[in-house]
Amino acid sequence: MYVRTVYVTGDPARIEAAVRALNSEGRSLLEERPEYRGACVFVDRELGKLLAVSWWGSEEARRNSDQVMRERRGPMLEPFAGTVAVENYEVAVFHSVQLPRVGGGLRITRVEFDPVDADLFAETFRSSAIPRLETLPGFARCAVFVDRERGRGMAGSLFVDRASMAASRAGQAAARRQDAAKAQVTVVGLEEFEVLHADVHPG
Repeated sequence: MYVRTVYVTGDPARIEAAVRALNSEGRSLLEERPEYRGACVFVDRELGKLLAVSWWGSEEARRNSDQVMRERRGPMLEPFAGTVAVENYEVAVFHSVQLPRVGGGLRITRVEFDPVDADLFAETFRSSAIPRLETLPGFARCAVFVDRERGRGMAGSLFVDRASMAASRAGQAAARRQDAAKAQVTVVGLEEFEVLHADVHPG
């Protein structure tokens, strides 16, 4: 699968309008496109951050949807959006144990690596991180996104509630250090969000 991520920052007081637009007009536009596989919306209301992820069955389907979404994105995100960053990734890992829940938590680790190490990053996550995540109370789902050309990626872990995510922080910090060294990646960002919507159908 392939994904497009839209990362938006703005006035926290105006974030709800953007959320409503994405969950209504945005979802309707996406569902009309071929090979659409689902969408996720995550927020940080305190800081004023929104992350929307759309999932696609092929790179071509994702690319073909770009024009329609590019034209409508600005109006949908007004008046909240102060900055908007759009990125495209290949889904290298997708692993689900249980369905995420509204109000749950998402932790994202952003990494950079030598492009030749993209598969090493994915395989290290698959062999080391997933078995460890499966032992954590409240763990729901995880995924790894890679941009092979730019040598950039994201690893995300979803939890059914914010308390479970918070309880995992110390243990995951130690594991992150070990896995980053093993995968030969540099961690360049760590963020947490509230889950508003997480509906993905890989098949």
